[in-house]
Amino acid sequence: GGGVYSMKSFIVKTLPQFRCFLAPRRYFTSLPPLRLSNESEDKQQVEQGRGNPAHNIPSYITSMLGRNIHRENNHPINIIKQQIEHYFQNEYLSLENGVSLNIYDNLSPIVSIKQNFDELLIPSDHPSRSPNDAYYIDDKYMLRAHTSAHQNEIMRRGDKGFLVTGDVYRRDTIDITHFPIFHQMEGVRVFDRDTIWRDQNKSVRECVLQNMKLTLEGMVNKVFGKTQIRWVDAYFPFTDPSLEMEIYFNNEWLEVLGCGKVHSTLLKNCGFSGSDGWAFGLGLERLAMVLFSIPDIRLFWSQDERFVKQFRSGSIVKFTPYSKYPPCFKDISFWVPETFHENKFYELVRSISGDLVEDVKLIDKFTNSETKRDSHCY
Repeated sequence: GGGVYSMKSFIVKTLPQFRCFLAPRRYFTSLPPLRLSNESEDKQQVEQGRGNPAHNIPSYITSMLGRNIHRENNHPINIIKQQIEHYFQNEYLSLENGVSLNIYDNLSPIVSIKQNFDELLIPSDHPSRSPNDAYYIDDKYMLRAHTSAHQNEIMRRGDKGFLVTGDVYRRDTIDITHFPIFHQMEGVRVFDRDTIWRDQNKSVRECVLQNMKLTLEGMVNKVFGKTQIRWVDAYFPFTDPSLEMEIYFNNEWLEVLGCGKVHSTLLKNCGFSGSDGWAFGLGLERLAMVLFSIPDIRLFWSQDERFVKQFRSGSIVKFTPYSKYPPCFKDISFWVPETFHENKFYELVRSISGDLVEDVKLIDKFTNSETKRDSHCY
């Protein structure tokens, strides 16, 4: 329970309306239990950190903790999530001779900085660690910036295959494709080397990448229908090599996901020395906006019936636009302080206007020739 669906190998049916999860013996370790999402407890911890110098989480972000729209029936994000889960519980099950992936979709968004960065080999000077990019509760805890933050703690429990879905938090620009909260799905599959190394004419690395590509191409064709796919070299600290998948959809190439062979250091740290595996991560909003033709990312958070009632689980339908507020343009200009960062300004805008602001753009800037001070107009 608690947002963790069991592997089919270990499901035991009791009464018709129940199922229980019998974990292998090695799952019972001295590790603490996975922290599950609890709206009141999560909000309380965020508020308790407000006096810490590292705390940078505005109240409007705190207020949205616990929404969990990825678990709401008939919501576009949930519909895409279910389609991907169905693929791994059915087609992938056949592909891998009965091996399905555990599903975690209710883990707390509060993680340690160590989980979010250090355990994923993200360098100490990486820009993603900046308080202009990440939300910190204090000098130890933060709101996860990606679902990869749970990868190590799950693998340490001996789990060799799983999907993690959840809300992630990043300070970002204001436009129709960006919002400080969005949803990711993470997938991991770990193999014993003798299991994955089936073709002696290829290296283990080639076998892992071949399995990964075959799996993910099948998943994307399941969601988008048969489509043209290409692979692009990329860089992620926790996979080596790293790739991005792009598909040709609606007459353009669209980046769908990032993936790669799990870094050997991560596997070793999680007790999988001598094993190999792959991992992928994707943004659910990006897919849903394309498939449902939803033009503005803010709509996913709408509780307006004109939005909510357009969708049904198991069905992909095109969004029918409606208008509640007429467009209204406002300009603001100010002298820029030395410590200025655009993301700080975006946070200020959001804290005052909520999600009513569709777009914020720098339209002009000026430098005073005498004082050398800069002025921006948005």
